[in-house]
Amino acid sequence: MSSSREKILTRLKQAEEKRNIGKLEQPNMDAPIYLNTDKNLADWFQENLELVSGQVFRANNLDGAIKQIKELAEQEKWDRIFCLDPVIQQALKGHIDCQFQEEDFENTQVGITSCEFLVSHLGSALVSSAGISGRRLHVYPETHIIIAHKGQLVKYLDDALAQIQEKYQDNFPSMITNITGPSRTADIEKTLVMGMHGPRNLFVLLCDEIF
Repeated sequence: MSSSREKILTRLKQAEEKRNIGKLEQPNMDAPIYLNTDKNLADWFQENLELVSGQVFRANNLDGAIKQIKELAEQEKWDRIFCLDPVIQQALKGHIDCQFQEEDFENTQVGITSCEFLVSHLGSALVSSAGISGRRLHVYPETHIIIAHKGQLVKYLDDALAQIQEKYQDNFPSMITNITGPSRTADIEKTLVMGMHGPRNLFVLLCDEIF
């Protein structure tokens, strides 16, 4: 006499045969995670960042990027711009009035920083606490401007993290953040709010030349 367990298993097997369900194919664990692409990394990055409401401006060099920022500052009426990166500070002098003093920080409208890498697949910028700009300039001002060059472009986030590991070795940064577009949330009644936890606007100035 069959047990109840055997009867149930028999019925399940019969149902499986009736529906002609075979064994599921085992996944290929050696297959690549990402589909390969032959897209130009700069174009791919711009395309993906603009999909999430970020803006990208292209420039030949750092001077061209500063010229573009000056035009944006005049257009948006920015008058409280903060920057800590000495290379960018030097380029800004004589073109844009910036605050470099700590006591000016709380009144900042715009923060200008560099970044570690630009991830084309996500349209995002990887930043870390090891950068000269620290932690605050990426999140505090209403507008965040990143100046980068094509040598910082990578295909995927894995590539950026691998290069971060190689760059810092045993002195790994205490904070690494991947910024993908302006800050946003829809937690409250599913209404999209921009700038809730960080900058409302994100601009990336992408230079052809390394600086």
